[in-house]
Formats: sequence, C-alpha cells, structure tokens
Amino acid sequence: MSQQRTIRLSVQQHTSTVYVLGTEISIDIHGSAPKDATSFDVRGTPGVDVYIVHNPQVAKVPTCVPRWPLDAGVEVVVTMKALSDAVNDNKVRISYYGQDGGPPMHRAMLCLTCVDISLDADTTRSGAVKRKTADKREWTWGPDGEGAILLVNCDRDDPKSSDMDNMDFCVRSYADLRDMSCMILRTQGPDAIFDDHKLVLHVSVSDADKVGVFHARGDDVPHQYEHVLGSDELSYIVDRSSGQEEDTFYVEGLAFPDADFSGLVSFHVTLLDVPVENLPETPIFTDTVVFHMAPWIMTPNTQRPLEVFVCSVSDNADFVEAVSELARKAHCKLTICPEAENRNDRWIQDEMEFGYVQAPHKTFPVVFDSPRDGKLQDFPFKSILGPDFGYVTREPYNETVSSLDSFGNLEVSPPVTVKGKEYPLGRILIGSSFPRVGGRRMTKAVRDFLCAQKVQPPIELYVDWLCVGHVDEFLNFVPAPGRQGFRLLLASPGACYRLFREKQEEGYGEARLFEELETVTTTTIDEILANETLRRENDYVQSCIDWNRDILKQELGLSEKDIIDLPQLFTVIDKEASAFFPDMVNMIVLGKHLGIPKPFGPMVDGRCCLEENVRSLLEPLGLTCTFINDFFTYHTLLGEVHCGTNVRRKPFSFKWWNMIP
Repeated sequence: MSQQRTIRLSVQQHTSTVYVLGTEISIDIHGSAPKDATSFDVRGTPGVDVYIVHNPQVAKVPTCVPRWPLDAGVEVVVTMKALSDAVNDNKVRISYYGQDGGPPMHRAMLCLTCVDISLDADTTRSGAVKRKTADKREWTWGPDGEGAILLVNCDRDDPKSSDMDNMDFCVRSYADLRDMSCMILRTQGPDAIFDDHKLVLHVSVSDADKVGVFHARGDDVPHQYEHVLGSDELSYIVDRSSGQEEDTFYVEGLAFPDADFSGLVSFHVTLLDVPVENLPETPIFTDTVVFHMAPWIMTPNTQRPLEVFVCSVSDNADFVEAVSELARKAHCKLTICPEAENRNDRWIQDEMEFGYVQAPHKTFPVVFDSPRDGKLQDFPFKSILGPDFGYVTREPYNETVSSLDSFGNLEVSPPVTVKGKEYPLGRILIGSSFPRVGGRRMTKAVRDFLCAQKVQPPIELYVDWLCVGHVDEFLNFVPAPGRQGFRLLLASPGACYRLFREKQEEGYGEARLFEELETVTTTTIDEILANETLRRENDYVQSCIDWNRDILKQELGLSEKDIIDLPQLFTVIDKEASAFFPDMVNMIVLGKHLGIPKPFGPMVDGRCCLEENVRSLLEPLGLTCTFINDFFTYHTLLGEVHCGTNVRRKPFSFKWWNMIP
C-alpha cells in the first residue's frame, strides 16, 4: 500500500509541498472550504492525476469536470508519475461553490514539486542492488521471499588487526568492504528542493548495536568510507551535492540472531521539511529497507570435506600420521595444531565447531568457539580467525560450564523431510539431561544461540547417562545411496551381544579382546557373555540409546532401514557409562573414507570380528573403512577419533533464505 500524506489548503494563499514518487497526497478539501460552500471542483495540470474517492468508489476526474458534493464521504487523492523540472511546476486547484451554483466563491491552490527518494538494497537476493518501489518493510522467507541479507562481519581481513573486522569503526581494506552489504540512496528532482529540506538516514535504538553503516565519500579508497550509523550513532544527515542522484552505503552486521534478537534490522531515510521559523523539522516521507542477519549454519557429514584439523601432542605421532593419510586419500587440506598452540590439549572437536555464513554476494566459514575453554581455548581466535574466516562464541549466563558444553555434544543431521515439513539444512543435535530431572545440560547461552538461527532447529537428546556426555559417543551419520542420502549410525550393545553369541556358537568363544595390546588385560567372548554385571549395564545403556533412537526417528522422519547398528559395549561406573572397547561410532567421515577407532576385538580366522562386522555393514554403501589405533592416546582418556579431529566442510548449495522455518 502506498504511503499517503494529508495536505491542508488555504484560500488566502497558495500551499506548496513536495510529492514523492510512489506516494499519495490526500487533500483536505473541508478545512479550507468557505462557510456556505456546498460543492467543489478540482483541476490538475497535465502532470498530476486527480482521483475522487466517493462512497467508497474511486473515479479519476474526467476532462469535463463535474462539481462534487462537499460532504464527509468525498476525498481528493493526488498522484504523479513524472519528476518535476522545476520547483512548484505542477498545480492542483480547488474551486468552491455555494448553493446557488454561481461562480466560485473561493479557490485554493496546491503547488507540487515531484521528486524521487528510494533507499534500496539487494531485496531480490540476486547479488545486485535494484530499485524496488514495492513495500520493503517486510522480510519474507522462501523461494518467492524478498528482503535483503546482511553478514556478520566477524572475520579478520587485516592480519595486523588484533580483533574481528566488526569491532572497529573503519573500513580497512576492499576485502573488508566485500563482507558488507550495499545500500543505495537514490534521490532525483530539482536541487533546490534538497537544498531546502533535510535527508536523514536513521536506525532505531534497538537496532543500532547490531549494525555499522559506512558512507562512501570522495575517492574510492578504504579510508574514505565514513562510519555514519551504528553503536551510538542513530542518525546521519545526508549532504546531497548538486546533481548527485546516488549515495552509496555499506552495511556490516555486528551480531548474530540470538534469544533477544530476531535477526531483523531496519534502516530508514526520511525527508524533513525545515520551517523558516525556529521550529522543529516535520517529516514528509520515509522509506524503509529491512535486512536479515545471515545465520550461522553447520554442515553435516554428507557435505564434502575441505580441511581436516588434528592436534599434535607428545604421544600421538602415529595417530596424526594415520589421520594425515586419510585426509590425503580424501583430497582434504590438513592442518596440524602444534603442541606449542594446543598445550597438550588434544580434544579439538570439543573446542570448536565449523559452520558458515552466506549472503547472495558472499559466503565464508565461521568457527564457533565452545565455552569449554581448555588449553586449546586460544586456537580458534588466534589461529583460525583470519581473512574470510569468521569467529563467534557464546559465554554462559552465570552458569557452570560442564562437559556437555564441549562441541562433541553438538552435531547436525543431513537434510530431512518430516511429515511433509522440509529441513533442507538438516537439524542440530545436542545432548541434555532429559528425561532426567536435574543433571547436566548445555548452557542456555549456547542453546539460545543455536535456536535463534532458525534454519536448523535443534533436537535435544539424552546424554547424561554417559560419563563424558556427548552425542558423538553413540551416533554418527555417513553418506549413503537411497531415499535419504545417508544412514544414521548408532552404537548398539544389543548388536554386539548378537555378534558375540554368533561367534560363540561358531566355536570362537575363547577368542580374546585386546589380544594385540600388550599391557591391557584380555577377556574372551565366553567371559563377556557370562558376565551378568556387564550384561545388566549394557541393557541399561541400550535402553538409553533406544530412547534417543525413538526421538531421532520421530524428529528426523527416519525408519529402521535408515539406521545401522554398530556393535559396541559400554561399562558403567558410578552410574556413568563409557566405552568398554574403542567406540567405533565415534569416527571421522571424509566423504566415502571413514576413519574408525580400531576396536581390538576378538580375532576370528586372523581377523577382528568387530572390524569385519562393521565392514560388512558399511562397505556395501560404497564406503571405505580405515581402522585407526587411538587406544592409549584417546580411548583410555575417554575419547576417540572423532573427538580428536575436526572437519571444515563445503557449504550447502541450498540457500538458507529459500527455506520456510
């Protein structure tokens, strides 16, 4: 709907005003009418369209102008389609008549100057700013949605800088500028009008701390971009030079969506009338454009791996070499965090999670630094934050950080459809104490942040039965052919007992676990199957995993054929479970290449029966299984391969703004 402004006339003197293209002027014909007037007529110069709204029909005034009754049901609306060449070059005349129908009793004259004012951004999401005359005040989701997109400028394009680019009030480089969204103010019309009025760009108090705006001034060099809005700056008077029809601004995001921020920010430009007397300015017209802050998006295992991260510590050279070889096979870049930076903290999966942000004009990765803050705490900020690589973190709200705040407890599913509802970017999975009352839970600051991104709505799973308490201890996803394009892998004590009973019946009851490990006490299949305490513990663990299985089937729209059970046993100490042998589901997934913790299971005909069982389940899907020895370097420290590695993956081809949350 067009903006409409009411103008009051006078029969004593002409009234002058500015008309902005795309708006409507409603003329108050009653306020200036003589006491005894009963009717009126209205005429406009050729550049003016005059409409009569009457009970409640709308009629354009014909060439043979009739007289209209001067009653409350009649309204005069004026529009224009062409810019003025000079001030007051278009006119509307109102003539008032008495009961006798004689000549006009009085006349009122409205002088109009038509200008064009438009605040534009990439509302069509095409990567270019186009003029849009329709209402830009709404931001809509979906393939037919409209509205501009803003990136949080959270990378560090200048290596000399000590912080993220959005922490200062300057443009340091063209690379910095390319992380921002363009906004153009277009103004056309007689220069004299803009000399006598004010153009003000402004933002609300609630939005000001979420954005920064830079005005391109003078030569096209970075230091000429002036910070004009954001933080404490709520308004900026645009000084329009004679003949200048465009002013270019660049907008950077300062904050991701969160519990107290929907992600929407609005910018306004207002034309103000400046009175001759010492009175405040009055608004004539306001144009608004709305941006949505791009969310932080996680990437699942089905996305192509780009870069593998692993820590080098004093005792894991063989592990690093095995991961390096796997990365080479998968054609991935390898980044080894040296001991000087990790300070003997090997749990790089727990320290951070990789995701990305995306706008039509730019996409870049962003690392999410967990609240865990172990000895690796400086690595994401000091070593990963850089040119076109952003950083975000969340500090807890007066909460104690627990193991559940490590990002082994943060995963994301591949895209799914659930009862007709599409999740084209998948759904985030986090572990919690549910259904237990009390217990450990991921901090509210992180949960609020993940929920606020909207595009990967989180699912809370039950992990407080585990000693460490991470979702990656019992689930994983691998790419696979078929309807879903993936399989959900679940650790399964039940599957392990079935496998061991099968081997016992085949005469391999004396085959031993851990036989290849010299310093580890071995145990046979017969002994495991006869151990009632271990059996009760694993029945309990299976019931906990089954609880999560049902949640995952319901929330991800999965059936049993989408799930593969990997044999795994756990042991329970002080009501907390941990893996009895290396937890094979805790693997690294690099395309078709899987790096799986070597379980050191019972040897049957010279082969580990656990490895052979896993191969039989996964290799028919086109996957390649590589078993990595992490027993002493990770498993005995309550972690595995996935815990000790991290992977940056290719962003989705699907654009987040095309989904319907």
